[in-house]
Amino acid sequence: MSPSRQKPQPLHVLFATPECAPLAKTGGLGDVSAALPAALRAIGADVRVLLPGYAGVLEAAPRGAELARLSVLGADVRLVESRLPNGVPLILVDAPALYSRAGGPYQTADGDDWEDNPRRFGVLSKVAALLGSGESPLAWKADVVHCNDWPTGLAPVYLKDARGPRASSLITIHNLAFQGVFDYDDIGFLDLPAASRGTEGVEFYGRASFLKGGLVCADAINTVSPTYAREIQTHELGFGLDGVLRHRRERLFGVLNGIDTSVWNPEADTLIAAKYGAGSLDGKLANKRALKERVGLGGPDDVPLLATVARLTHQKGIDLLVDALPQLVALPAQVIVVGAGDRVLAQRLRGACKRFPESIAIFIGFDESLAHLVEAGADAFLMPSRFEPCGMNQMYSQRYGTPPIANRTGGLLDTIVDYPPSASGEGRGEGSTGFLMKHPDAAGLVEAARIAANVFREPSRWKILQRNGMKRDFGWTRAAHEYVGIYRRITATS
Repeated sequence: MSPSRQKPQPLHVLFATPECAPLAKTGGLGDVSAALPAALRAIGADVRVLLPGYAGVLEAAPRGAELARLSVLGADVRLVESRLPNGVPLILVDAPALYSRAGGPYQTADGDDWEDNPRRFGVLSKVAALLGSGESPLAWKADVVHCNDWPTGLAPVYLKDARGPRASSLITIHNLAFQGVFDYDDIGFLDLPAASRGTEGVEFYGRASFLKGGLVCADAINTVSPTYAREIQTHELGFGLDGVLRHRRERLFGVLNGIDTSVWNPEADTLIAAKYGAGSLDGKLANKRALKERVGLGGPDDVPLLATVARLTHQKGIDLLVDALPQLVALPAQVIVVGAGDRVLAQRLRGACKRFPESIAIFIGFDESLAHLVEAGADAFLMPSRFEPCGMNQMYSQRYGTPPIANRTGGLLDTIVDYPPSASGEGRGEGSTGFLMKHPDAAGLVEAARIAANVFREPSRWKILQRNGMKRDFGWTRAAHEYVGIYRRITATS
């Protein structure tokens, strides 16, 4: 074989992340950090995940050899070899003073940010950069350091200043609203290069932003859907960084997330009441009954059951949902809300549940089995998010024959084929998979739900809609190939 026809060498990718399912998860980033590295390895990339050694992670993850002992920004760190349940190699950043504590990755058990988050994630970023530099203590050398959100945002800053050979860097924006912004007085220990402390680095309106530093210094930037890549370059959804992103638009990519189709598969899901597939949707009714029983909701089964699993936040449009509840109940429909977050929104949901006990049920908190049962048992899934970088529940829902009712934004627009309001008869709306709101408000949600309820009353049309969604391929292979394309591009030009 001639040199020009030889296969390229496998890329060595260090996937640096603050969370990774099932070991540490607060949202979609945890799912991505488990599934994407596995998909990349399946197409030939040599990927290793770098993850903080939180207390729960150290308890759950198998620990192998100690790879190195380091002093990083004043912290004693051990790098420990491990492996994810899906087989992907894992490097744990074992620094008990930073990570081994009760609470979540970013917050205390009471929901307050850890005061030392700048140090905790500064160390994570510094370790990621070190493993991408010529000073790495590992025999395995990274070609690309793939960073994720603000907690790893300083890695490209450190890498840009590294001497000698270094890995290229990609930073993925999973949600631009979270930027890791701190006072300069709180980050003096980070040992940032002098040039990176100003406007060509971390400076953000007189403070320092981990994410902004990464966006300025990375060899490439991407976010998790094509539409969101366009939206974040606007003043409305740029969160103060739209100018930076427009300036770097030639290096900004939108790669739509996938889902783990082995975990989210109604034909094999062990967390639901009855398995089913596109060829036989009978199991949906058994799951609907099991879901209603689980949350204590009675009433007839021929009324559409609308449900959501979401953080109770303004971004997720939960306030819009609360405002819409009286009209949704009047359609008629029943509503189930599962989630945790803003205390005021939780209280408003409890109030609505007391007002309409036969039609509304809530579960404050998160339960993985209940999340699966919602996808399988609901008739339609509600996602009135004001913005949604990608979203995964709308893809889970389509796979489970549960058409989403969602706002027309970000990844929701990229993954849902809207049902035309004028469609009538079995020959109309044949390619549709869900319902998109015409306006991002409570009235828009009610109108989309009304259209869905009308279709639900015609079982033949509803089944076409369900099967359309269930036939779609939302797996990670396509995205993995797109990421490899970006890796190849930045390693060839950086």
